[in-house]
Amino acid sequence: MNLRESVEVAIEGLAANKMRAALTMLGVVIGVGAVIAMLAIARGAQEQTMQRIQQMGTNVLIVLSGQSRRGAVMGGFGSVQSLTLEDAEAIPERSQWVVKAVPEVRQNEQVKYGNRNTNTTIFGTTPDYPSVRDYKVREGKFFSRQDVRGNRKVAVIGPTAAQNLFDKSSPVGKWVRIKGSRFRVIGLMAPKGATSPFGDPDDQIFIPVTTAMRRVFGVQYVRAISAQAKSMATIDQANTEIEALLRKRHRLGDDKDSDFIIRNQAEYMEIAEETSRVFTHLLAGIASVSLLVGGIGIMNIMLVSVTERTREIGIRKAVGARRRDIMLQFLVESLVLSLMGGIVGILFGVLGSAVVGKMMDWSIVVSLQSIVLSFSFAAMVGVFFGLYPARQASLLNPIDALRYE
Repeated sequence: MNLRESVEVAIEGLAANKMRAALTMLGVVIGVGAVIAMLAIARGAQEQTMQRIQQMGTNVLIVLSGQSRRGAVMGGFGSVQSLTLEDAEAIPERSQWVVKAVPEVRQNEQVKYGNRNTNTTIFGTTPDYPSVRDYKVREGKFFSRQDVRGNRKVAVIGPTAAQNLFDKSSPVGKWVRIKGSRFRVIGLMAPKGATSPFGDPDDQIFIPVTTAMRRVFGVQYVRAISAQAKSMATIDQANTEIEALLRKRHRLGDDKDSDFIIRNQAEYMEIAEETSRVFTHLLAGIASVSLLVGGIGIMNIMLVSVTERTREIGIRKAVGARRRDIMLQFLVESLVLSLMGGIVGILFGVLGSAVVGKMMDWSIVVSLQSIVLSFSFAAMVGVFFGLYPARQASLLNPIDALRYE
């Protein structure tokens, strides 16, 4: 019996027991579908995170305040207040590899307009922030250097905060109240992107950094400084230059650790990729358990099939069938079961991930690689778990098989 005849016999055998074949394939269907859906969700989350990191701005270095230490206990970044407005001004002035640098202070506050209010991020910075972090103003304008020097109470609002406060009407020219002080809205930002692990970039209100520090937050230090290097090729030189400059400004000797830390996009992307990789492997591993369970179901049904068809095996051997013919017949039957389950599982996984993405508003990316991987794994499951029943069938003694009742 050749391979084609074996496939035909396998399909006829499965067709004779449709319900049993369907229930047997169910484990493989669920396993393949789960693998594809989980990988699609993980891939979508990874791409969304990467887009958010890229939206932070091109060639950007983030300077953060350092960590405090109490004995063996380290505080988080920012627990040491070390960065000043003067540091932010000195970086582009004294660094040949840095184009611009902007200070950042932020804090969540309740903002009111009429009888509406919302809790949003108040973000103090300078006029160069939109160009450094790749923001666009959709309506009105961003505040100027004169506004920063004059500690003026002007604000540029993000679209999410504007929607919460003004609904569909234009916020430009209207007044909002932040911590008891009235601010005139002079601009509306263009949408930046959806909510991410880094927060919603559209749910912010930008005000001059001097106003934020002296009139709203009452602080003397900035939370971070974003510095834009001339290009991605010069980002390492800019990093070295900024570190040397700030250490000198902060009067840190060679024996002292820096009271700040510098991060760049490449580091954030590397961390995000590693986290996503671990997450993807974890999800794929969990989903693969269903495939293994489906494989055990196939082996169980194939052993039952061998028992039910013992006389058939005896007759085939009596008329000249070889051991490999019997083994091939049952192995092909097991493989057909798993492959049919794999095909249905692919449809189940693609449609299921699309439904989940629509319901949960998640980014879903179904890749050809995940489909090929899950389908190949389903085929291996069919071969692996069908091998033992096929071998048992081929080892049956024809005389004993013919006597079997």
